[in-house]
Amino acid sequence: QVQLVESGGGLVQAGGSLRLSCVASGGTFSRYTMGWFRQAPGKEREFVARITWSSGSTYYADSVKGRFTVSRDNSKNTVYLQMNSLKPEDTAVYYCKASLSVYDYWGKGTQVTVSS
Repeated sequence: QVQLVESGGGLVQAGGSLRLSCVASGGTFSRYTMGWFRQAPGKEREFVARITWSSGSTYYADSVKGRFTVSRDNSKNTVYLQMNSLKPEDTAVYYCKASLSVYDYWGKGTQVTVSS
């Protein structure tokens, strides 16, 4: 059973940085695409970034491009989201997702709050 555990969220001032981690277990993740999503209060969950585990290719939402960086550490089965120049509108619960074919697995999320 695939399990994803996010960590690294917290409260930060605008302009600050945070690094989120997503530890994956229970699968052979070399074939997976790993994604970060976020959901702000009263809003739908939205895509933030993704990385293909095998090749390391990345893709970002326009709203975070140039500020966020997604990466992975194969030896630790961990995916990271480095978030710089944070804005109040980045405040949300951030979720990690693992995708393989028609299967999606989600973590429980970590709260990021950016104060102005």
